[in-house]
Amino acid sequence: MSGRVLRVEADRELCCSAGMCALTVPEVFDQSDADGTVVVLDAQPADRHHAALREAVRSCPSGAIRLSVRDVSGKVVAGE
Repeated sequence: MSGRVLRVEADRELCCSAGMCALTVPEVFDQSDADGTVVVLDAQPADRHHAALREAVRSCPSGAIRLSVRDVSGKVVAGE
């Protein structure tokens, strides 16, 4: 993905606090101590986490996690 970056975004309003994301990729996600909603620890994670991130998106029961591919200027070139 030379010149492109995978970016992680989470909508805390949609999050139902199931914790699947934090269980799947604890290096990228955590849960809030206050209400259990998703906390993104690394919005631009290393390539080694990309497969697990896609699994976290598929596993999220509320659809609160989104992945997008951005170019070096930050423009979205693909959404997942």
